Amino acid sequence: MFEQAFKSIDDVLRQEAGCTTELDYTEQSSWMLFLKYLDDLEKERAMEAELVGKPYEFIIDEKHHWSSWAAPKKEDGTFDHDKALTGDDLVEYVDEKLFPYLKGFKQRATAPDTIEYKIGEIFGEVKNKFQSGYSLRDVLELMDGLRFRSQKEKHELSHLYEVKIKNMGNAGRNGGEYYTPRPLIRAMINVVKPKIGERIYDGAVGSAGFLCEAHDFMRQGKLTTSQLETLQTKTFYGKEKKPLAYVIAIMNMILHGIDAPNITHTNTLAENLADVQENDRYDVILANPPFGGKERKEVQQNFPIKTGETAFLFLQHFIKHLKAGGRGAVVIKNTFLSNADNAAKELRKELLESCNLHTVLVCPSGTFLGAGVKTVVLFFEKGASTRNIWYYQLDPKRNLGKTNALNDDDLKEFVQLQASFAGSENSWSIDASNIDLDTFDLSMKNPNTPEEAPLREPEEIIGEMIALDAESAKILATIQRML
Repeated sequence: MFEQAFKSIDDVLRQEAGCTTELDYTEQSSWMLFLKYLDDLEKERAMEAELVGKPYEFIIDEKHHWSSWAAPKKEDGTFDHDKALTGDDLVEYVDEKLFPYLKGFKQRATAPDTIEYKIGEIFGEVKNKFQSGYSLRDVLELMDGLRFRSQKEKHELSHLYEVKIKNMGNAGRNGGEYYTPRPLIRAMINVVKPKIGERIYDGAVGSAGFLCEAHDFMRQGKLTTSQLETLQTKTFYGKEKKPLAYVIAIMNMILHGIDAPNITHTNTLAENLADVQENDRYDVILANPPFGGKERKEVQQNFPIKTGETAFLFLQHFIKHLKAGGRGAVVIKNTFLSNADNAAKELRKELLESCNLHTVLVCPSGTFLGAGVKTVVLFFEKGASTRNIWYYQLDPKRNLGKTNALNDDDLKEFVQLQASFAGSENSWSIDASNIDLDTFDLSMKNPNTPEEAPLREPEEIIGEMIALDAESAKILATIQRML
C-alpha cells in the first residue's frame, strides 16, 4: 500500500544536496513520519472525545498543525497549493519557527514519560537537512499520503521503516552500529521468552530492534485490555546516547504500537553502579552493546571493574540491573571468552559467580555486516552461580554477507536444541568445575568437529609430484608420435 510512497521519498532524498547518506535519509524521514503520526493520533483522539461529548486539547497548537504547514487542504479535501509554503519560505519556517517551537516541549512537559517530552527531546536533537524547499515540499506531499489509522497500516509502515533501518545498517560501519540482524534478535527472544508483566530493558537501545521484536513476540494471542495497557506503558525500557539512534528508536517503537516509548536520551555508562536500587532493576535484559569503543577515566570510575572497553562496562551494567532470577541475553565480541587482561578475567569471574551462564551462542563471521569481528551471545540468569555451560556453534553452511544475510532458518536448530541443552554436531556442554580458576577462560573448541586429515610428509608430496610429471611426459610423447 505505502511501498511506492517510501521509494518515491527516497528518490527525492537522494537528489537533495543536504542529504548524502542512508543515515541522513532515515533521519529526515523519521522526523516527518513522527509529525504525520502525531497529526493522525491527535485527529483520532479528537474524534473519540467528540463521540463522548468531551473537549479535546491538542498537543500541537493550530498554526503548527501538520494540516497548516505541511499539507493544507481545500474544503473538498484536495491539496491547497496556494496556501502551501515552498522554496526558501518553507525551509525558513521549518528551521526558524517549527523546530524551535517543538524543541520547547521538553521544558513544558510535565514528565519524561509523556509524548510532549518525547517531542521536545526529538526536535532538540534532529536538524532539518533539506537545503531545497522544493525537495522538502515534494517529500511532505508524499508523506501526507501515509496513514496510521489501522493496525494493518501501522504494520506495513513498521515493516517499511525496518527496511530503511536495515539499509542504513548495510550502508557502512556507522549505520551498522544501529542494526542487529532481526533473525538473531528473534532467536534470543525465543530463548529468553519474556512474559506480560515483566519489565524488559536495553541500555544500548540503538534502533530499538530488541524492544520492538520483544513487543511483537509478547503481542501474540488474545490479550486483555489490562495486558495491552501493561505492554504499552510498563514493559519496555531503553537508554541511548546518540541523537540519531534515539530518534530512530522512538519512531520504530511508535510504528510497532508503543505510543509514548520509555526511551531515555542519556549516556548509560555515566550512571554509577553503586547507586542502583531495586526499583532500577529489570526482569529481562536484551542487548547488543557497542564494542571496540573506549570510555574516559571518569566514566570507568562508575564501575567496580575498571576498563576502557565499552562492551565490558555495559556487561557490568547489565548484570547489576538484572533482578534476582532475571534473564539476560547479550551480544559481545568472542574475544571476551579468552582475553588475558585482568579486566576480562575479573568480568568472566563475576559473570560465572553471580549468574548462571547457561548458554553461549557462537556466531560466524559476517553475522554483523561491516563490523569485522566475530561475536557470541551470552545467555544468563541472575542469582545462582554457573554449573554447566551449553555451547552452540552456528554454522549456516555458507559465507554470510550483504546478499546472503542470516535468516530465521539458520537459527532454528539452535532454538530447538537449546530448550533441552541437547548435544549435536554443533552443540556441546562443559562442567563449570573444569574451568581454569586462574584465567576463567571460556573459549571452548567444538569437540564434535571432525578431525582434519593429518598433513603429509614433504617427501611423500614430492614423490607424488615426480610421478605426476612422469605421467604427463608420457602423455605428451604419445601425442607427438600421433602428430
